[in-house]
Amino acid sequence: MTPTELAPRFFIAVAVILVFCKFVSWLLGKAGQPPVVSEMLAGVLLGPSLLGLLLPGVQAALFPPALYPILYVVGQVGLVLFMFQAGYAFTGHRVPRMAGTAGAVSLAGVTTPLVLGVVLVVVAGNAVDIRPAGIPLGVSAAFVGVALAITAFPMLARIITERGQAGTRHGSLALASGAIDDLVAWILLAVVLAFASGEPGPALITAGGAIAFGLVSWLAGPRVMGWLLGLAEPIRMIAVVAVLFLIAFYTDEIGLYAVFGAFVVGAVMPHGPAADKIIETLTPVASALFLPLFFTFSGLRTEFALLGDPAVLLFALACIALAIAGKFGACWGAARLRGEPQDVALRVGALMNARGLMQLIALNVGLEAGIVNSSLFTVLVLVALVTTIMTTPLLSWIERRRPAPVAQPVLIG
Repeated sequence: MTPTELAPRFFIAVAVILVFCKFVSWLLGKAGQPPVVSEMLAGVLLGPSLLGLLLPGVQAALFPPALYPILYVVGQVGLVLFMFQAGYAFTGHRVPRMAGTAGAVSLAGVTTPLVLGVVLVVVAGNAVDIRPAGIPLGVSAAFVGVALAITAFPMLARIITERGQAGTRHGSLALASGAIDDLVAWILLAVVLAFASGEPGPALITAGGAIAFGLVSWLAGPRVMGWLLGLAEPIRMIAVVAVLFLIAFYTDEIGLYAVFGAFVVGAVMPHGPAADKIIETLTPVASALFLPLFFTFSGLRTEFALLGDPAVLLFALACIALAIAGKFGACWGAARLRGEPQDVALRVGALMNARGLMQLIALNVGLEAGIVNSSLFTVLVLVALVTTIMTTPLLSWIERRRPAPVAQPVLIG
């Protein structure tokens, strides 16, 4: 297809994606599901798992293979903007006097699913088609472990805010633990990607580039971003977005991928009215327009028909069970061991269990890096959907049995 032929296909595809995502969001909103859950599900439904199964001709006409690269690129713009906002939100949730408990919950919420995921792949990896040719079992095991260890921090923050529980003990603890969780998980993912190359050259470039980027970001990032925020409008917005995309380019080139750079830029940007305005301007565009395209692109690569293979289906069910046990169970147990009441520990476990968009981002990074095949991609998309969809109903069930405490200052260390 020529660019002239692709342009109208892109416009009609975007129209269908946005309208369908809004419809599913409205439908699932009645069940209390946040929009990101609906858009995740809508993206999968527009792919071969449903639309391609029922109306293959329509699905092929709406989303011809030549359109995939365009959806990918535009979806990447949405991801960069989203991760920029996520990094900014990460540094905005500072919870004093909870470092010990938050650290314990986060440690349990990362290490337990990580170990369980690695063990599962080591035990069953050779019996199930979940590895691309040439990828060592250890790399696949490490990737699955990291994928199960991820928590959807931005969605977690949104759920807590929407429920009016930002000042409660469980809300504050979940925010602090989730932020640490995601930071550690993204670092681990970067390490896995570096080792997956199998050659010292790319790994050294990634490691060296990451160290240099980290040092510059830590030492000069807040100062540079603060200077940019001091510029007059509209230069301020243009300058911040230009730096954001330049950093995304750099981290992509060294093998860290654009999402890492975008997250760090948001994390080092000083908080204040000027920064808030930029976030408030960019976030709606990313959420309403670009992210649904990313969800659809992910959905086009998700084939639930692969679960018809009994071995893949059993592996998927094992992944879901271990993901829930490793995250919900471990975070609940860690909170209880730290002396948290049962109602607080249960809510923290439920919130930390959601993987959401963050896991989808990691899966697409793994797929682009060539360390994830279609079967493993589908399995882990299913894990992300199940653990995310169950969050709101599980919280509602807990709250019916144990009414949420009134928001109050956090006093326990």
